[in-house]
Amino acid sequence: MSEEKKTYYIEVGSGEISSSATDSPWNFKIEATDEEITQLREIFDSNYSTGWQGFLRSHVPYIQYHYDRENDAYDRNLQQIYQMIHDLGDEEARTHIDSMGILEATPTKDEE
Repeated sequence: MSEEKKTYYIEVGSGEISSSATDSPWNFKIEATDEEITQLREIFDSNYSTGWQGFLRSHVPYIQYHYDRENDAYDRNLQQIYQMIHDLGDEEARTHIDSMGILEATPTKDEE
């Protein structure tokens, strides 16, 4: 038995997930089950926490950005968020995310 999908509106910058298109600004429209929305919410929550860790770390001047685990985790979470939106989104969402190139494979430090 498959769960019923509902329409949700996502604002990536604030991490907001809404079931109303008129309550607040949004970037992407998706169709998702309750379980998928819970998973997306967990990634947004993880990114919020990682963002704070990165903020606190940013006050340690001897750690460079490209050697910062918190920033790497934030970037991975952001890619997961966009991948979920791409998978669950409407055609406009998929087209926009494709145009951003965020889901394309990024080189590792060894490949650069």
